[in-house]
Amino acid sequence: MTMALSGKEAVGERYELESMRHAQQMTWKAIDQIARVITPGMRESEAQLLGKQVLSELGMDRIWHPLLVRFGANTLKTFKQRSDGDPQLGEEDIFFIDMGVVWQGHEGDAGATFTTGSDPQMIACAAAAKDLFDRVKSFWRSERVSGVALYDYAAAQATAMGWRLNLDIKGHRVSDFPHAIYRGGDLGDLDQCPNTGLWILEIQIAHPERPFGAFYEDLLI
Repeated sequence: MTMALSGKEAVGERYELESMRHAQQMTWKAIDQIARVITPGMRESEAQLLGKQVLSELGMDRIWHPLLVRFGANTLKTFKQRSDGDPQLGEEDIFFIDMGVVWQGHEGDAGATFTTGSDPQMIACAAAAKDLFDRVKSFWRSERVSGVALYDYAAAQATAMGWRLNLDIKGHRVSDFPHAIYRGGDLGDLDQCPNTGLWILEIQIAHPERPFGAFYEDLLI
């Protein structure tokens, strides 16, 4: 690799940007496959078991953070919060998948929101999380601002779009496994412009009135 990184952006000797791209691609492949098998009537716990089966079939190295599948009102929960009960997915419902998986020694991390049925506000919420992510990523690419500024921008954009941004979720490091030894902290607290292939941008929004939200995250690359 060409970047000389240290401190919050330190990486191991095995780190390769192309391997990060591969981990990203495989994680999205897994999310797409899992989303296709999640159907109304299924419980969260069943969806998680199916997800782990898909990951195993795709040949992951290991899971580095628990696979989360959230249905309905649980889409408002942060990563560290437990789901309420074991809800059943409805015919008109919303859910997200969040996974952190190691592929070829590198950490993939991605998440996206999906809907069943045709509830227009749920569909709009799921689309808005991806749209907001894309806006913030474009801002990062064009303005080269700090992680702090990225989340300030994200909050302002979310408000303008009519959604509430959950600022308890502010992104984090990834690298060759395990990134945790470098203590990179949250992207939203980073006082420098994040380098390519090292940070996950997380977006979690809530509907302003109804009890559901949406989540989208991906590698800044």
